[in-house]
Amino acid sequence: MSIDVGKRITAPERGASADHGLVPGRALRPRTKVLPEHARGHNRSLVLQSLYRSGRVSRADLARTTGLTRVTISDLVGELIAEGLVVELGQRDDARPGKPAVLLDVDRSATQIIGVDLSEHTVFRGAVLDMDGRILQTAEVELAGSRGSEATAKVLALVDRLVELTTAPVLGIGIGSPGIVEAEGVVAAAPNLGWIDEPLQRLIAERTGLPAFVANDANVAVLAEHGFADAQGDMMLVKVGHGVGSGLLVAGALVFGSRFAAGEIGQVMVGTDAGPEAPYDRERCLEAWLAVPRLAARVEAAEAADEPVEPVLREAGQRLGVALAPIVGALNLSEVVLAGPEDLIDGVLLDAVRQTLRNRTMAGFHSGVTVRMTSQGRDIVLRGCVVMVLSAQLGVS
Repeated sequence: MSIDVGKRITAPERGASADHGLVPGRALRPRTKVLPEHARGHNRSLVLQSLYRSGRVSRADLARTTGLTRVTISDLVGELIAEGLVVELGQRDDARPGKPAVLLDVDRSATQIIGVDLSEHTVFRGAVLDMDGRILQTAEVELAGSRGSEATAKVLALVDRLVELTTAPVLGIGIGSPGIVEAEGVVAAAPNLGWIDEPLQRLIAERTGLPAFVANDANVAVLAEHGFADAQGDMMLVKVGHGVGSGLLVAGALVFGSRFAAGEIGQVMVGTDAGPEAPYDRERCLEAWLAVPRLAARVEAAEAADEPVEPVLREAGQRLGVALAPIVGALNLSEVVLAGPEDLIDGVLLDAVRQTLRNRTMAGFHSGVTVRMTSQGRDIVLRGCVVMVLSAQLGVS
């Protein structure tokens, strides 16, 4: 059965509009009924969310899970089947009396999603993925020091290639970009790529004719950890790549800040060696110790001098712990997740973060915070793009 992508994108009851991939303050997963004027769109998302997460359930199961009436469920399911979003799988095989229930599921093969990760310091990576975050096709382009319009041209070329690789209607294109990204998908500032007020979302949408969603790479990574790894609703994810950024999830909703710069810890000074009155200096910011190009160069220099690399990694972890301690203390986070090259982060550096947090936060309240590596590996941003598109287009995460 084909899926009516155009209808799905433009229908107002889908929840988030096609102009906004991530909505400030909105919980990622709807769980309850809402006011009548908002009910239909919310209830559609509620049904899709339940099917997406559980799958293979009956209409009666959906009514019990969502709290909606059977009449409402029947109406919504009929609409979703007609649109190609939901399929009937056949009757349930059980011994219970009465007519066997017909099982339902989201049609997971009906559409595909394109994800692009711009956070690495050597390549732009992209993939075609299914609704469950499985990678079907991949493509990448060497960054080779490109900045400004040249970097933008490489992103557009990569997206063109990924569109060619799709084999089903495209639900949307998700992009995880370093830097500060506004709600409309404008990259307000990405110093490492030479972007200022770059309208990346609009450029991609105009180029492809498809819904596009651009967000900060760390925020997109948080979506993957929450959506595919069942991370806690109060967590912080630190993304280490070309630069250093973080995404915050509090009470199940992303935190953006007044100017969409929440989580920009890479530009926070953690080098107080020159004293408390020292002026702001980017060379004493967290990125100076932790960004992949800087950290890798220090490790290589130590190896070339036949010196141990552990002190280099330990200092980087300590600096990160210093930056994280007041955030963990202020928000009482349950988890801090690190994402980036495992050969640099996992081990000495990660242990130093844990120890520094223990030393700098109140025992009994914050010392129990979990500090770990992501379970999503290098593909975390690509998989987060799936959650971003599903959330924006279908209200599913």
